[in-house]
Amino acid sequence: MIRSENLKFNYLPSHELQFPDFKIEKHQHTLLLGDSGTGKTTLLHLLSGLSRPTSGKVFINNQDIYQLGESQLDRFRADNIGFIFQEAHLLKNLTIGENIALAQTLAKKTVDKTAIAAILDKLQLSEKINSYPSQLSRGQMQRAAIARAVINGPKLLVADEPTAALDDTNTKHVLDLLLDTATTYDATLLIATHDKRIKDNFSNTYQL
Repeated sequence: MIRSENLKFNYLPSHELQFPDFKIEKHQHTLLLGDSGTGKTTLLHLLSGLSRPTSGKVFINNQDIYQLGESQLDRFRADNIGFIFQEAHLLKNLTIGENIALAQTLAKKTVDKTAIAAILDKLQLSEKINSYPSQLSRGQMQRAAIARAVINGPKLLVADEPTAALDDTNTKHVLDLLLDTATTYDATLLIATHDKRIKDNFSNTYQL
């Protein structure tokens, strides 16, 4: 599903990161594990089309994503990849339902209120569809961000440090939710983290 070749990224001429070749099969949930400063978030961004490499290639479902123009790459990401970050980044002036609908609009899809309601029901957020982010708990915000990430049926679900600030109980809850959501929506999960507590949940791990 995903593979990379000879990826390099330069922050400065004197600071080059070079990554080993990388490969994930469909449904092979994968962990990028490394301490701060090892480049795991950079690699995650390169693999998912958020940052262009200095050199090298990334293929998602046999599409060389960096051969696409900027607008084509934007559309490819919207159609194929769902992003979940440590913070939810929901727009505070929009309701939860409107935040999720915006993801459909940005992907140039018709807003599907039935699909939005179904996803919120699956994530036990039905009663929050007309609430604003400030009215949600942190756990509810995370679930809303996951709903937004999967609304367009992505083939790849990407999470950057989703458990970094959580205690053990909530770490397990969020990880179970991510794995269950990926299975439910037929997506492959890719997580970048320094959180070694979740390592045993993944058979495919890359240590950076």
